[in-house]
Amino acid sequence: MVFRVISYNLLHSRALEELVGIVANDPDLDALALQEVHAHALPERIGHLRLAEHTRRNQLAIAIYYRHERLELLGTRTFALKRAVHDMMFEQRSPERLVGVHLRAYASGRELILGSIHAAPLTSRNALRRKQIADAHELLSTLSETAPVLMVGDFNYPMFHNRLGERLNRSGYDLVLSDKRTYQSLKLIRGHFDFVTGRGIEILGVETLRKGRSDHYPILVTAQAVDPAADLARPLSERSLPTGPLSERSESKGHRRPSSRLRRDR
Repeated sequence: MVFRVISYNLLHSRALEELVGIVANDPDLDALALQEVHAHALPERIGHLRLAEHTRRNQLAIAIYYRHERLELLGTRTFALKRAVHDMMFEQRSPERLVGVHLRAYASGRELILGSIHAAPLTSRNALRRKQIADAHELLSTLSETAPVLMVGDFNYPMFHNRLGERLNRSGYDLVLSDKRTYQSLKLIRGHFDFVTGRGIEILGVETLRKGRSDHYPILVTAQAVDPAADLARPLSERSLPTGPLSERSESKGHRRPSSRLRRDR
């Protein structure tokens, strides 16, 4: 099962009108993950995609649309993550920074957990965002303990991706950056703010799309669920890299530790 999803931070809904054209230009698109959108402005459908879930306690919502003709919606949840200084200043209650949906393909029966995250802004430290990302992975797993997980969104993490990738790799997750930067504001701040993490899924590509009215660029993620049996049948050199305890054992025996599965698409 190949899965195509676009993630886009709409900058207070300023880029909302672009979504109809974005979806129409990609008839094979399976899902749309949105951040910084006003919930009252969300339509029930955008082209061939149907609204699955959105947050309700935030001033700016997070949402996921899915291709209902191809995918069955098995469950949805919204989650609050650890509060940041920004949240304490502007939110009365714990903000929901994560939406998760549990999907199953009608044709193949393959399942997928898709998450859309909006991590704390740059007024917070990376340590808080790392905590939010780790917690988000655990929370998404409550939708299904066995289904692959794909999380996209605005991570607000423009630097030190290698360190983040190493941490995620130890917990079984890959981190993949897009082929080009995904954020630019007045030519002063730029970088990879929007990217993708995954577990049990092969991320085939991440492409930065054309910039619109938002200060973020939309990204297109193409991924494929990993079949464990098929993976074992492949030559050893082509299998998934080991993670967690196996990496630690190799290092203790004097072997070079496998590098994190952080990748930047070219």
